[in-house]
Amino acid sequence: MMNIAAITGCISVSGTGSAARIAGLGILAALSIGAGEPASLDLSITGLRSLQGNVLVCLTPNAKAFPNCEKDAQARKAVVPAAKAANIHFADLAPGIYAIALVHDENANGKMDVAIMIPREGYGFSRNAMGSFGPPKFAAAQFGIASGENVQGVKVKYMF
Repeated sequence: MMNIAAITGCISVSGTGSAARIAGLGILAALSIGAGEPASLDLSITGLRSLQGNVLVCLTPNAKAFPNCEKDAQARKAVVPAAKAANIHFADLAPGIYAIALVHDENANGKMDVAIMIPREGYGFSRNAMGSFGPPKFAAAQFGIASGENVQGVKVKYMF
């Protein structure tokens, strides 16, 4: 497995705007090596406050469809019982840039419950990205998937 962090880890000194552009170039260069091989992703989920309900996961390469993947035909979605959601495997992925959004749907009603626009259930994003007054942008949560096995972790957060 290629270590993309090693390629992009040394660029943070150039400022956040330039670093994001340079990191994207490094990720794209790394992904182009062995681009013909299929990729897989092992998603590790931590921080669930209970094992009730389901975890709804969306893996998408489409920035316009993030974080709600309903209108993305390419998105890979999973509904996994919370008791079995510590590790989720996605196989046969095309190498590229992706982002993950997930919800701990504790009452298993198939959606995130909110009260006065504040999430009542847990949520998380790839790279543990945080948004201000809403979900993060795709660019904050994006990560590269190279050929072969890849790993990503998400820590679930709760407002209440």
